[in-house]
Amino acid sequence: MLRRFAGPDGPVAFDQAPPEQAVRLAYRIVLGRDPDPVGLADYTGRLTAGTLTRDEMVREMFVSEEFDARSAYPGRFLHVSLHASRRDFIRGLPPARRILDLGGGWKWSAEGALVVMGYPYAFEELVIVDLPSDERHPLYRSEDHPPVETRLGPVHYDYRSMTDLSGHPDGAYDLIYSGQSIEHVPPEEADLVLKEAYRVLRPGGVLALDTPNAAVCRLQQEAFVDPDHQVEYTHPEMRAKLIAAGFRLREEKGLNYCGASVRSGEFSWEEAARNRGIYAAPADCYLLAYLAEKPWS
Repeated sequence: MLRRFAGPDGPVAFDQAPPEQAVRLAYRIVLGRDPDPVGLADYTGRLTAGTLTRDEMVREMFVSEEFDARSAYPGRFLHVSLHASRRDFIRGLPPARRILDLGGGWKWSAEGALVVMGYPYAFEELVIVDLPSDERHPLYRSEDHPPVETRLGPVHYDYRSMTDLSGHPDGAYDLIYSGQSIEHVPPEEADLVLKEAYRVLRPGGVLALDTPNAAVCRLQQEAFVDPDHQVEYTHPEMRAKLIAAGFRLREEKGLNYCGASVRSGEFSWEEAARNRGIYAAPADCYLLAYLAEKPWS
């Protein structure tokens, strides 16, 4: 939080500044403007009455709609914005007892991507299927992780290709997550992955999948956006694969809206980074995101 600022007689501790000065400083630093009369009176009054601390005031500003609107990611931080959107997607996944994560190893943590990125629900078991380290692209190599107990439940690894789920029985999982992984195998192998995911899901279980949108990524550059990608799909192509595998599409979303780029045919880094979040127009977003359900019958 804010601690010191320049006063007329030298540095002044934020915690010791008179209430009105503290409010003015917080507005300038957090919201980038002088306080409006209503905000100044409200915060000054609550600080003076002791019903609000200075740190609580700053936290209120950080979670305000105004701060959210002005804190858009610049274009050079597109990767950070995409990561934040994927965290939002993961936090919105359904609760599940048994989870299979396809390609979900996390280079720096044995807990795996799903837990590290904020999946909120306790589970009985999370199995991460990932390639042995020496079979991965150099960008993704790490030590193989041992089983680990996380705050949500136990995590263990099955080091193999996600095209081979033969060791997993029919209907064993409530939720399968494929986060930025389906594009790492050729299209014919992706069909096998989806067929196997369908098999090992219980009826009513959900496959959650996110992947780059080729329609937008090809505006960004001619080559794939990751050197380990084998393919990048458009929304019609990806939804057709999911339906062909037997899934019923429960949600078709996109992450990081790029509608102006799609309309103009010119990719805007600023637009893609600024529009963090989950949108109802997958074809116009940087990433595609689906919840696909295995029907009961």
